[in-house]
Amino acid sequence: MVLNRKSNTPLHTQAEQVLRKLIESDEYKSGKLLPKEVDLSRQLHISRNTLRQATTKLVNEGLLERKKGVGTKVARRGISVGVKNWLSFSQEMKMLGIEVKNYELHISYKGATPEIASFFGINEGDRCLVLERLRGNKDNPFVYFISYFNPALGLTGEENYVKPLYEMLEHDKGIVVKTSKEEISARLAGEAIAAKLEMSPTDPILIRKRFVYDTEGVPVEYNQGYYRSDSFTYTIEATR
Repeated sequence: MVLNRKSNTPLHTQAEQVLRKLIESDEYKSGKLLPKEVDLSRQLHISRNTLRQATTKLVNEGLLERKKGVGTKVARRGISVGVKNWLSFSQEMKMLGIEVKNYELHISYKGATPEIASFFGINEGDRCLVLERLRGNKDNPFVYFISYFNPALGLTGEENYVKPLYEMLEHDKGIVVKTSKEEISARLAGEAIAAKLEMSPTDPILIRKRFVYDTEGVPVEYNQGYYRSDSFTYTIEATR
């Protein structure tokens, strides 16, 4: 937290470098408030205007957030995934170094909607095994999944759904998934999803719908995921 006044690097740039290190520290990277401006400027032995130059640059980059009456805090880091190679949620999080925590896990049977029935080639209202999971990192949940499974797979609900789903299906049931067709949309969270994801009903969410097939092209899973928009970014790379 000591700046070099003999350096050719401007003080506001040095302060910015200090703040970048602070942002990356375990203490702050989860979204903690920075010390008050008056305290931080005193620690750095610079004016509040000089400090404000540094924080404004980081706010403009999306690394810090200012809230009137609250202060300046580290912006929550979004999780970024894409369509280049399809991975399960657990694989995506493992690649990003995020340890997944299950906040809720429920097994039930529900009747197939017209869309789900059409996907599985069954009758509307036929009972499907349904897995509902509220998942996130160690700090908070950020996605709520609802998975319907093809009744033809013979799943009983007694399987170990704490394990990564596709790993369990392959190792325990010999079901190897290969293809996922996806639809991405957005809407307001609404009361039910907001309660799950600990957010306001008027906050936006991203909806990721997956149609999952095995190696033979047989439908395996109809999955709908509801993601906090401040925690998830979906990237698309296209080559001409």
